[in-house]
Amino acid sequence: MPIPMSKTQNFENHAKLYPFHHFIIMPMALIYLGWTVVRTDFSSSSSIADSIYQLLLAFLIFFISYLPRIYAIKNQNRIIRLEMRQRYFYLTGTPFYEKEIQLTASQIIALRFAGDDEFLDLMDKAIKENTAPKEIKKSIRNWTADHHRV
Repeated sequence: MPIPMSKTQNFENHAKLYPFHHFIIMPMALIYLGWTVVRTDFSSSSSIADSIYQLLLAFLIFFISYLPRIYAIKNQNRIIRLEMRQRYFYLTGTPFYEKEIQLTASQIIALRFAGDDEFLDLMDKAIKENTAPKEIKKSIRNWTADHHRV
């Protein structure tokens, strides 16, 4: 069971922004990339070489700043999948694998927020109706907060 925190989490406020990443690093990387594209000069062979060098550097800076975020999210998704396997087994006494292959990763992540009392019903509905993750989250009545998400 998740550790209770002071702020109630729900569909409207569950998304997280990390100011340093979202408002400083990524905007600066995008500004540098845009600035480099605007300053690209193909008028002479030396300016072409400099422009290509600057473009490569700008793309490298952008991807290097984005890559840790991708790694963190992928790792978080693996942990959520393991958590859901354990939770399903706890609730039903049977392995999750049969249901898991019928759900998308995004649906499993959305179901993670459902309370134990509605988790199984929402999961069956998601499988039967191929419910979108956003709709799964909106239909949760007993939200299980996760304040440790990346």
